[in-house]
Amino acid sequence: MARTISSDARKKDTREKIELGGLVVKAGLRFEKRALLLGALIELQQRLANDANERDRLIAIGSEAFGNDRE
Repeated sequence: MARTISSDARKKDTREKIELGGLVVKAGLRFEKRALLLGALIELQQRLANDANERDRLIAIGSEAFGNDRE
């Protein structure tokens, strides 16, 4: 049974990574260097930690890109 749980967790993790990769493509960043993407994400994490309004602003931009209220 532990093997099933591990397999299910692995499948969930894989699906999440695929979805996150899809966000990179949707943002038009498919051909950017991985170092640039990682740097941008690290900077974003720092901005979110220091600016409460930045999170709301970026959620609005992302929701518009999705065409709905999806988070």
